[in-house]
Amino acid sequence: MTHELNLFGVYLAPFVGDLLRAALVFFILRGLLARARLSRRVWHPALFELCLFVLVLSATVYLT
Repeated sequence: MTHELNLFGVYLAPFVGDLLRAALVFFILRGLLARARLSRRVWHPALFELCLFVLVLSATVYLT
């Protein structure tokens, strides 16, 4: 069972920890995909990055 995160006396939902982990993985993947120049092959790069973040976030929540 996950517990609240205590940040200097402010309790945050456990989902915030999942968001931070997903953001870290997302930025690593984004850098790797930028090196591979994938944005040239994607129709809408911003939409692709949003979908990638949602996929990473859902995988993070599922695995925790």
